[in-house]
Amino acid sequence: MEDLERMAVFARVVEAKSFSAAARDLNLSKSLVSKQVTQLEKSLGARLLNRTTRALSLTEAGTVLYEHCAHIVEELNEAKHAVARLNAEPRGVLRISASVAFGRLHIAPALPQFLETYPNLKIDMVTTDRFVDLAEEAYDVVVRIASDAAPNVVARKLAPVNTKMCATPEYFSRHGIPQTPEDLEKHNCLTYTYFNPQDPWRLRGRDGDISVHASGNLRLNDDDALAEAVLGGLGIALLPTFIVGKDIQSGRPNRKSPADCLFAHSFRKSRLA
Repeated sequence: MEDLERMAVFARVVEAKSFSAAARDLNLSKSLVSKQVTQLEKSLGARLLNRTTRALSLTEAGTVLYEHCAHIVEELNEAKHAVARLNAEPRGVLRISASVAFGRLHIAPALPQFLETYPNLKIDMVTTDRFVDLAEEAYDVVVRIASDAAPNVVARKLAPVNTKMCATPEYFSRHGIPQTPEDLEKHNCLTYTYFNPQDPWRLRGRDGDISVHASGNLRLNDDDALAEAVLGGLGIALLPTFIVGKDIQSGRPNRKSPADCLFAHSFRKSRLA
């Protein structure tokens, strides 16, 4: 790498026909430019320039080397321009991995406009809830729901993930509304098993953290499918608002009755964070 830098300096000296002019072009001191050329000559074991007080001229070895240096400098400049064009306008294939629900609800809908904005880009996206290895599986971008990023990746927080305890009014009218976390033990609690393979729910409230034994007749490893089960009036579940937020705000009817809609519940004594 040092010789490449020295070759670039040498080529500039030849083209500028003086050390002083080359130093100005390269924004370096004249002594440093001269030192770079001298070190290149030592590295190659050949004199490259005939130096006089009035002019510089190339030796035979210098002439041969300059022809190669000129090509190297030209290729280097082309490489820099190519990278600059890539940075200015993304192109190529962008491989993305995203969690199933978040990818379907939030990333996939944004892709048409994104690809219209960057027409030279192609997207190869895989949705999966397992944690992928960026390097081993050759992904460029991974969107994941996690409390902490792996130590070997560069991560940026996109948004907080808020969780709500959800059920339909129809379910609550039949089984009652839990007033305390302990009341959940009497309800049909539907469990998302991917991040919580055991049944206990860990809740964070005004009085601190609490673990509740929540059990029911359905355990799923897909939070999107779990939301559909809750909308069907089957029971209560902890669901992320990026899945059910619009349903809660709009009062989406469930499949059983047009009068019932998704309802987010907060305890009187322990409000969910």
